Amino acid sequence: MQKLYKIGRYDVKGKQYLKTGDKYYAADVGLRYALLGSKKADLGHILENIVFLELLRRGYDVYIGKVGSTEVDFVAVGDEGEEYYQVAYTVIDTDGKTLERELAPLDTINDHNPKYLLTMDHTPLTSHNGIKQINVLDWLLK
Repeated sequence: MQKLYKIGRYDVKGKQYLKTGDKYYAADVGLRYALLGSKKADLGHILENIVFLELLRRGYDVYIGKVGSTEVDFVAVGDEGEEYYQVAYTVIDTDGKTLERELAPLDTINDHNPKYLLTMDHTPLTSHNGIKQINVLDWLLK
């Protein structure tokens, strides 16, 4: 059984695979603790790992997206084409900077493929210029 997944980068605008900047995701989130020790949990990274594993389970080929100097957490390629995902534990803050930062990479993609922002925030289904913000638990259960 594979313990770590090596995920390559994909240039969204140039539509090509990049040779540098791979990321790794654990097959079991508990492995993170074994590798990193009992440091304070980074819930955002753990949530990102869970979304990655679910995209794989749903049959997608998954890449890290590069858009200019920014990064899209996941480009999921399936039978219906490409989908883009940003994952954040929360985007609720007093000045709106977190939401702005998470939406920025998706806003720069000019194709018409679905774009999603997955968070733990309990907000109704929201659209930001066509980017659907969904509670990650609802997304996992569908």
